[in-house]
Amino acid sequence: MKKDYRAGFVSIVGKPNVGKSTLMNKLLGEKLSIITPKPQTTRQQIKGILTDEDKQIVFLDTPGFLKARYELHNKMLQYLRNSLKDSDVIIFITDAHKYPTDYDQELCKLIKKITVPKIAILNKIDLVDDKTKGNKLKQLETQNFDQIFPFSILKETDFNELMDSITKYLPFSPPFYNADEISDLPMRFFAQEIIRETIFLNFKDEIPYASTVVIEQYKEYSNKIEISANISLERKSQKPILLGKKAEKTKAIRLASEKEIHKIVGKRVKLDL
Repeated sequence: MKKDYRAGFVSIVGKPNVGKSTLMNKLLGEKLSIITPKPQTTRQQIKGILTDEDKQIVFLDTPGFLKARYELHNKMLQYLRNSLKDSDVIIFITDAHKYPTDYDQELCKLIKKITVPKIAILNKIDLVDDKTKGNKLKQLETQNFDQIFPFSILKETDFNELMDSITKYLPFSPPFYNADEISDLPMRFFAQEIIRETIFLNFKDEIPYASTVVIEQYKEYSNKIEISANISLERKSQKPILLGKKAEKTKAIRLASEKEIHKIVGKRVKLDL
């Protein structure tokens, strides 16, 4: 291992749906975080691990910062605080069209208290004109970020400059994980998240926020994976909505989830919901 090898933890923070999960997935080249248009999609911090001969970056994709209103929010807020506390670098993402929201200002106030290098990304610059972009960048500069990157995460193809900046702020350290690990979470967790994402994408607000997915069995064979999962709902009246006529909606969830899980594991997937 090189004497100047660097390794550390990088938290990605920002308003819900601002592009945190998309950024982590793009930097890793793997789909670890679920991405939907609905807030509160990421309920736990997810460690994504990027390792090469020069560095190991452990990304934490945090839940959106929330003022706690019920137990799930309290848990999400605790995950966020824990990840910030353990970070070597913080990446703050904001929307070029909407910055600064009250939410952004509150989050900036929180991370300003943490004495680690901070990088800001002004995302979705393709949605604003040059004058607006310039004004937003000037406003971000008042927050004392070490570096600011303006681009569209969804459309950007070259993240080398951002990666170089993250790397230079990491401490000199041996890696924390084996080189072939992309996360410290088990595959059954990602299977659960993929099923949950499919529900988010296929139903209106009532169902996604009232649903929880639990993997009951996860069996891996040489050529296939068999998964049994339960979807729990808050009310009996929601069950026929999730099932659909002749269970066609649940079948659609199953088929879409099998396809996405297959992309990660590279094996045939049999999912029982």
